[in-house]
Amino acid sequence: MITSFFFMISMGPVALIFVVNYHVYLSASDCLIVYRSYELPWFRTLSWYFLICVNYFFYGETLADYFGALVQKEEPLQFLARYHRFISFALYLAGFCMFVLSLVKKHYRLQFYMFGWTHVTLLIVVTQSHLVIQNLFEGMIWFIVPISIVISNDIFAYLCGFFFGRTPLIKLSPKKTWEGFIGGFFFTVIFGFILAYLLSQFQYFVCPVEFNSETNGFSVECEPSDIFVMQQYTLPSVVQSTLKWKSVNLYPYQIHSIFISSFASLIGPFGGFFASGFKRAFKIKDFASTIPGHGGIMDRFDCQYLMATFIHVYIGSFIRGPNPTKVLQQLMTLQPEQQLAIFHTLHSNLRERGLIAPTE
Repeated sequence: MITSFFFMISMGPVALIFVVNYHVYLSASDCLIVYRSYELPWFRTLSWYFLICVNYFFYGETLADYFGALVQKEEPLQFLARYHRFISFALYLAGFCMFVLSLVKKHYRLQFYMFGWTHVTLLIVVTQSHLVIQNLFEGMIWFIVPISIVISNDIFAYLCGFFFGRTPLIKLSPKKTWEGFIGGFFFTVIFGFILAYLLSQFQYFVCPVEFNSETNGFSVECEPSDIFVMQQYTLPSVVQSTLKWKSVNLYPYQIHSIFISSFASLIGPFGGFFASGFKRAFKIKDFASTIPGHGGIMDRFDCQYLMATFIHVYIGSFIRGPNPTKVLQQLMTLQPEQQLAIFHTLHSNLRERGLIAPTE
């Protein structure tokens, strides 16, 4: 599995998108395991229909947001992008009407219960996995580091708990211990710090995924942003007197990795506890048996989806700034007179601020 993971990374971001999407369907299948206990008309078909509708909505939004140049080149894509939300809503309404028509008198409560669980599954799996793909578009480092940190935290917490574990952590997972929880946090921070240093050196990992209209393909070439450029940091006086170092050279992303590792170690495990509680509620040991000895895909990804949401929020709050490329893509979709109006307004504003010479 580790070899497969490295192979998928070497194939590039587009291949990873297909891999993520494949795992979405496997995870959704695991979460919909509750249907196996009931014989409800059309319900399994409707659940997969809603899954496809939600995927269509999110992927359409992403395509229009990140690859405006590709959309503008293709006439069919322009139509789909313009009316994307209406089409998505119409598809959902069709499924909603099919659900109402499938209601059976003796199963009313159970059918509505399952209808609600289907939407919870879509929220937990599809919505958060879509954030995984959006993180990937920001640069593969935002995909690889969080996933690797969660995996390493599982490993280190297990090892520390195996050798030093004495104090139970939570009743939902009796084998989890405070010693494993704390030890996992300490070693995960170190691991994330080192991994961030290694990957920050390569454009292949740090550059956002963009569509190249000249080659009609996706590229990961750019001038690395400031957080991936080595900088010198002056150490506090207390540290200087202890270590005899005045400064250190770090990538700013390494500092961000400390916060990412802390979340993965302290909050991420609660995704696993949530999954444990769900399985106990339905009296099952694992979601499925896809991976021998480990259960289903959802058993392995229960913490990853929570991590993906955090990374997306973190990028939007602390990393991502105004993107001129996206602004230009939106401007190109306007009518000529609207573009001229914006041009004159911008020209007048820059002239008033003294950034361009006054027109004679």
